[in-house]
Amino acid sequence: MPAKGKKKSRGKSRGKKTKKPEVDILSPAAMLNLYYIAHNVADCLQLRGFRWPGAAKAKKGKGKT
Repeated sequence: MPAKGKKKSRGKSRGKKTKKPEVDILSPAAMLNLYYIAHNVADCLQLRGFRWPGAAKAKKGKGKT
């Protein structure tokens, strides 16, 4: 049987973080993607990061089906 005690967990390496490239949210490819995922203007703005003070926080992950 393994010895009882604390297990060592392997965390994320604390190396150099890569900087994400800046993305143009008004490019034709981004607009086409937005056309398929947004249902209205408020949805569009929320998906692009322009939230209003009373908005619910976005849920991460897949929805249950």
